[in-house]
Amino acid sequence: MGKFKELTDIELMHEISRFESRALEELYDRYSSLLYTIIKKISPDQVIAEQILVEVFVIIWRKISKFDFKTGNVFSWLVTLARNKAVDTLRRERIANSATDLYNDDYEDYYVLPSFTEEMDSLDYNTAFTIKPKIEKSLGKLTDTQKYVLHLAYYEGYTIDEIADKLNVPVETVRGKVMTALHSLRDYLIRE
Repeated sequence: MGKFKELTDIELMHEISRFESRALEELYDRYSSLLYTIIKKISPDQVIAEQILVEVFVIIWRKISKFDFKTGNVFSWLVTLARNKAVDTLRRERIANSATDLYNDDYEDYYVLPSFTEEMDSLDYNTAFTIKPKIEKSLGKLTDTQKYVLHLAYYEGYTIDEIADKLNVPVETVRGKVMTALHSLRDYLIRE
């Protein structure tokens, strides 16, 4: 197992693509607590959060061929995958009594697996940890309304239409609030 501890994240992903189970174990050791924290923020039920975490690593094992090795953005891919899976689970619970899409490979590829543009900067754990205070400070500068709509969208998985229904405001108002919040957040981060 020592050999895998020495590998970078991208090297681990290459080993996982060769179906080396010990590489997946090392990836789990490195990222499970971080991913669990993200999942638990979205889905507070401990049993469901633990189940989602296991499902995330099953997806990594099964869908490693969908990871873009050219960008090598392991950290962002894992965080986004965990967030997407948790949000999808939350949405499915919320609309359990209505028609939900069949969960199959195509659905998972489209709604759960992250896809990034090549222009997106790569982010690693150490960089993310370093810029965390700047992000928190920038988030603190947003208005309460901006924070709330971002929370509904990112952590609770509501679509723009669902947020509009929940807040009883027009869709365009919500879309404007989300875009303004994202632009403000970006501007605050650039200034920091």
